[in-house]
Amino acid sequence: MESDQRTGKRTGSMETAEFIDTLRDEGTLLADAAGGAGLDAPVPPCPGWRVRDLLAHTGAVHRWATGYVAEGRMEREPLDPAVPDDPELVDWYRGTHRRLTEALVAAPADLTCWFFLAAPSPLAFWARRQAHETTIHRIDAEAALGRDPSPVATGFAADGVDELLTGFQARRRARLRTDRPRTLRVRATDVPGGAREWLLRLSSEAPTAERDAPGEADCTVTGSAADLYLALWNRGPYERLSAVTGDDALVELWRRTAKIT
Repeated sequence: MESDQRTGKRTGSMETAEFIDTLRDEGTLLADAAGGAGLDAPVPPCPGWRVRDLLAHTGAVHRWATGYVAEGRMEREPLDPAVPDDPELVDWYRGTHRRLTEALVAAPADLTCWFFLAAPSPLAFWARRQAHETTIHRIDAEAALGRDPSPVATGFAADGVDELLTGFQARRRARLRTDRPRTLRVRATDVPGGAREWLLRLSSEAPTAERDAPGEADCTVTGSAADLYLALWNRGPYERLSAVTGDDALVELWRRTAKIT
């Protein structure tokens, strides 16, 4: 299990309750955008997907997560791909989202269950992970609707960059590899209390990330937390960032290999 079994509520600079509130709001926005776009609308950030695929995927993930939180499941289980027919799909998604949110609210602080990224507790992990899962796919649904994404709060966006760099991209399955050691620095300039930075070390092995590490980097990507959140999750243009300096081939490598659905 890739986890930190310490107890506690705080993940990064946010409390578990804040993640649950964000999850609640983002799921409503996702369902509203999906309903407005229509089930046949393509989802530009996810080539080959239609809105029905987006709802089926996100609803299945919600249902999967709810099983761990509500039932304390201790082993990784596969996603259940079963979804209702089109006329019921949006309402079905709303139901899976509501049940997940209710399960997180009702869960005890000392919840014990399986989880897969380092976190202060299983409850903190699932609240954080599902808040970002839902936000990213809300952005996808709004893209299907043909509009710019609704704003992402600065602190939450910085946390999503942190989860991506120190969590997802640090897993053994990460495809972000280089044939010789390289470094990529990510710098969010607008986080209250000062800029936040991450140094990603790339090689033929799984990447490693350090928060606020000193030293030079082969490439530095600088921008607001929200713009970095969109760009690094491959949901927004790098042109909106403040600067990309150094070897921009590392940015292209990221675009090709670091996409997460």
